[in-house]
Amino acid sequence: MGSSSGASSESGQLQHSGSEEDLRQIMDQRKRKRMLSNRESARRSRMRKQNHLDDMMAQMVHLRKENNRILTTMNVTTQFHMNVEAENAILRAQMAELTLRLQTLNEIMDYLNSSNVLLETEYQGTQIADECFMNIPWVPPFINQPIMASADGMFMY
Repeated sequence: MGSSSGASSESGQLQHSGSEEDLRQIMDQRKRKRMLSNRESARRSRMRKQNHLDDMMAQMVHLRKENNRILTTMNVTTQFHMNVEAENAILRAQMAELTLRLQTLNEIMDYLNSSNVLLETEYQGTQIADECFMNIPWVPPFINQPIMASADGMFMY
């Protein structure tokens, strides 16, 4: 009986060893599957990360080009604005000078008209009015003649 009990205990160990071995193989197989799955997942993750990086780099290049285009446009617009401001300053100065000239000419015309009316009423019908009028040094010889101006002499800046 002793031999049969020894045989049965050996067969129990063999069965137990066999099931442990099977269990270990199953666990090893699952572990290998998990490792392969993790590797594949990591590879996909690296690919997504690389694709995202590539997209970000392309976007950066695009935004830099757009930024340079906007800066160029802004510089051109600023230069144009400065030119227009300079031209406006010149035109304002010319307008102020021409306004002053016009005011002075209007004052001279008003004075001449008032002097002419006084002279005509005082010396109506006499030669003295013409002689006195011609002897005034600041009165031009042809009062009723229009003043002719050319654009050449007006804008000397």
